[in-house]
Amino acid sequence: MSRIGKKPVVVPAGVTVTVGKDNVVTVKGPKGELKQQVDRDIIIEVKDGEVLVNRPTDQIRHRAMHGLYRALIGNLVKGVTEGYKRELELVGVGYKAANTGNVLDLALGYSHNIIFEVPSELKVATVTEKGQNPKIMLEGIDKQLLGQVAAKLRSLRKPEPYKGKGVKYSDEVLRRKAGKAAGK
Repeated sequence: MSRIGKKPVVVPAGVTVTVGKDNVVTVKGPKGELKQQVDRDIIIEVKDGEVLVNRPTDQIRHRAMHGLYRALIGNLVKGVTEGYKRELELVGVGYKAANTGNVLDLALGYSHNIIFEVPSELKVATVTEKGQNPKIMLEGIDKQLLGQVAAKLRSLRKPEPYKGKGVKYSDEVLRRKAGKAAGK
Protein backbone atom coordinates (compact mmCIF):
# COMPACT_ATOMS: atom_id res chain seq x y z
CA MET A 1 0.00 0.00 0.00
CA SER A 2 1.07 3.54 -0.69
CA ARG A 3 1.81 5.25 2.61
CA ILE A 4 1.52 8.69 1.08
CA GLY A 5 -1.65 7.82 -0.84
CA LYS A 6 -3.44 6.71 2.34
CA LYS A 7 -2.67 9.95 4.17
CA PRO A 8 -5.50 12.52 3.82
CA VAL A 9 -4.77 16.04 2.59
CA VAL A 10 -5.90 18.50 5.28
CA VAL A 11 -7.72 21.49 3.78
CA PRO A 12 -7.06 24.66 5.83
CA ALA A 13 -9.70 27.32 6.48
CA GLY A 14 -10.29 29.64 3.53
CA VAL A 15 -9.47 26.95 0.95
CA THR A 16 -12.09 25.17 -1.15
CA VAL A 17 -11.46 21.93 -3.02
CA THR A 18 -13.91 20.75 -5.69
CA VAL A 19 -13.83 17.74 -7.98
CA GLY A 20 -15.37 18.62 -11.33
CA LYS A 21 -16.27 16.78 -14.49
CA ASP A 22 -13.55 14.51 -15.96
CA ASN A 23 -11.87 14.24 -12.52
CA VAL A 24 -10.44 17.79 -12.53
CA VAL A 25 -9.53 18.92 -9.01
CA THR A 26 -9.86 22.69 -8.48
CA VAL A 27 -8.30 24.30 -5.40
CA LYS A 28 -9.14 27.94 -4.55
CA GLY A 29 -7.38 29.79 -1.77
CA PRO A 30 -6.18 33.21 -0.65
CA LYS A 31 -3.27 33.26 -3.14
CA GLY A 32 -5.16 32.03 -6.21
CA GLU A 33 -6.68 29.05 -7.98
CA LEU A 34 -5.02 25.89 -9.32
CA LYS A 35 -6.36 22.92 -11.28
CA GLN A 36 -5.06 19.37 -11.70
CA GLN A 37 -6.35 16.69 -14.05
CA VAL A 38 -6.51 13.34 -12.21
CA ASP A 39 -6.62 9.92 -13.89
CA ARG A 40 -10.18 8.63 -14.35
CA ASP A 41 -9.52 5.47 -12.29
CA ILE A 42 -8.45 7.33 -9.13
CA ILE A 43 -11.32 8.20 -6.76
CA ILE A 44 -11.18 11.56 -4.98
CA GLU A 45 -13.50 12.40 -2.08
CA VAL A 46 -13.77 15.73 -0.24
CA LYS A 47 -15.30 15.42 3.24
CA ASP A 48 -14.88 16.96 6.70
CA GLY A 49 -12.12 19.36 5.63
CA GLU A 50 -9.99 16.57 4.14
CA VAL A 51 -9.30 15.23 0.66
CA LEU A 52 -9.09 11.44 0.43
CA VAL A 53 -7.47 9.72 -2.55
CA ASN A 54 -8.45 6.09 -3.18
CA ARG A 55 -7.64 3.53 -5.86
CA PRO A 56 -9.96 0.87 -7.27
CA THR A 57 -7.53 -2.09 -7.38
CA ASP A 58 -4.03 -3.15 -6.41
CA GLN A 59 -2.73 -3.10 -9.99
CA ILE A 60 0.78 -1.69 -10.34
CA ARG A 61 -0.56 1.20 -12.44
CA HIS A 62 -3.14 2.15 -9.79
CA ARG A 63 -0.63 1.82 -6.95
CA ALA A 64 1.82 4.07 -8.80
CA MET A 65 -0.77 6.80 -9.37
CA HIS A 66 -2.25 6.63 -5.86
CA GLY A 67 0.60 8.39 -4.07
CA LEU A 68 1.37 10.61 -7.05
CA TYR A 69 -2.04 12.27 -7.19
CA ARG A 70 -2.23 12.62 -3.42
CA ALA A 71 1.12 14.44 -3.48
CA LEU A 72 0.04 16.66 -6.40
CA ILE A 73 -3.19 17.65 -4.59
CA GLY A 74 -1.16 18.34 -1.43
CA ASN A 75 1.11 20.64 -3.49
CA LEU A 76 -1.93 22.50 -4.85
CA VAL A 77 -3.30 23.10 -1.33
CA LYS A 78 0.08 24.30 -0.04
CA GLY A 79 0.54 26.51 -3.11
CA VAL A 80 -2.72 28.44 -2.68
CA THR A 81 -2.14 28.94 1.06
CA GLU A 82 1.61 29.56 1.47
CA GLY A 83 3.10 29.59 -2.05
CA TYR A 84 6.54 28.41 -3.09
CA LYS A 85 9.93 30.14 -3.33
CA ARG A 86 13.14 29.21 -5.14
CA GLU A 87 16.41 31.12 -4.98
CA LEU A 88 19.22 30.85 -7.53
CA GLU A 89 22.75 32.17 -7.16
CA LEU A 90 25.11 33.33 -9.95
CA VAL A 91 28.68 32.34 -9.10
CA GLY A 92 31.40 33.78 -11.34
CA VAL A 93 33.32 36.96 -12.09
CA GLY A 94 31.18 39.40 -14.06
CA TYR A 95 27.97 37.34 -13.76
CA LYS A 96 25.02 39.70 -13.36
CA ALA A 97 21.23 39.54 -13.19
CA ALA A 98 18.72 42.35 -13.58
CA ASN A 99 14.99 42.31 -14.10
CA THR A 100 12.39 44.68 -15.48
CA GLY A 101 9.01 43.22 -14.61
CA ASN A 102 9.11 39.54 -15.57
CA VAL A 103 12.00 39.86 -18.04
CA LEU A 104 15.42 38.79 -16.76
CA ASP A 105 18.63 40.15 -18.28
CA LEU A 106 21.48 37.75 -17.47
CA ALA A 107 25.21 38.22 -18.08
CA LEU A 108 26.68 34.72 -17.72
CA GLY A 109 30.08 35.01 -19.36
CA TYR A 110 28.87 34.52 -22.94
CA SER A 111 29.54 37.06 -25.70
CA HIS A 112 25.99 38.40 -25.31
CA ASN A 113 23.45 38.87 -22.54
CA ILE A 114 20.62 36.36 -22.23
CA ILE A 115 17.10 37.79 -22.13
CA PHE A 116 14.79 35.34 -20.33
CA GLU A 117 11.05 35.91 -20.03
CA VAL A 118 9.58 34.46 -16.83
CA PRO A 119 5.91 33.35 -17.07
CA SER A 120 3.39 35.88 -15.72
CA GLU A 121 2.22 33.44 -13.01
CA LEU A 122 5.57 33.82 -11.22
CA LYS A 123 7.12 36.82 -9.49
CA VAL A 124 10.82 37.41 -10.02
CA ALA A 125 13.26 39.61 -8.11
CA THR A 126 17.01 40.08 -8.39
CA VAL A 127 19.38 41.12 -5.61
CA THR A 128 22.96 42.29 -6.06
CA GLU A 129 24.84 43.13 -2.87
CA LYS A 130 28.49 44.12 -2.67
CA GLY A 131 30.70 41.16 -1.78
CA GLN A 132 27.86 38.70 -2.46
CA ASN A 133 26.92 36.68 -5.52
CA PRO A 134 23.91 38.02 -7.47
CA LYS A 135 20.68 36.22 -6.56
CA ILE A 136 17.45 35.54 -8.45
CA MET A 137 14.31 34.91 -6.35
CA LEU A 138 11.34 33.18 -7.95
CA GLU A 139 7.96 33.07 -6.20
CA GLY A 140 4.65 31.52 -7.20
CA ILE A 141 1.78 29.21 -6.30
CA ASP A 142 2.42 26.48 -8.91
CA LYS A 143 5.22 24.20 -7.69
CA GLN A 144 5.64 22.44 -11.05
CA LEU A 145 5.97 25.68 -13.05
CA LEU A 146 8.33 27.21 -10.48
CA GLY A 147 10.62 24.17 -10.56
CA GLN A 148 10.60 24.06 -14.35
CA VAL A 149 11.55 27.74 -14.72
CA ALA A 150 14.27 27.43 -12.05
CA ALA A 151 15.71 24.36 -13.83
CA LYS A 152 15.66 26.22 -17.17
CA LEU A 153 17.54 29.17 -15.63
CA ARG A 154 20.09 26.78 -14.10
CA SER A 155 20.58 25.04 -17.47
CA LEU A 156 21.71 28.33 -19.08
CA ARG A 157 25.09 27.83 -17.36
CA LYS A 158 25.33 24.78 -15.09
CA PRO A 159 27.84 24.97 -12.23
CA GLU A 160 31.16 23.43 -13.22
CA PRO A 161 32.93 21.10 -10.74
CA TYR A 162 36.35 22.84 -10.55
CA LYS A 163 35.64 26.43 -9.53
CA GLY A 164 31.87 26.14 -9.03
CA LYS A 165 31.11 28.87 -11.58
CA GLY A 166 27.60 28.95 -13.01
CA VAL A 167 23.97 29.26 -11.96
CA LYS A 168 23.13 27.15 -8.91
CA TYR A 169 20.30 26.80 -6.44
CA SER A 170 21.16 28.64 -3.20
CA ASP A 171 20.69 25.44 -1.16
CA GLU A 172 22.54 23.21 -3.66
CA VAL A 173 25.75 21.52 -2.53
CA LEU A 174 28.24 21.09 -5.37
CA ARG A 175 30.66 18.21 -5.61
CA ARG A 176 34.02 19.80 -6.24
CA LYS A 177 36.92 18.16 -8.04
CA ALA A 178 40.63 18.64 -7.40
CA GLY A 179 42.44 20.52 -10.13
CA LYS A 180 45.40 19.35 -12.15
CA ALA A 181 48.26 17.98 -10.04
CA ALA A 182 51.42 20.12 -9.90
CA GLY A 183 54.14 19.38 -12.48
CA LYS A 184 57.33 17.47 -11.68
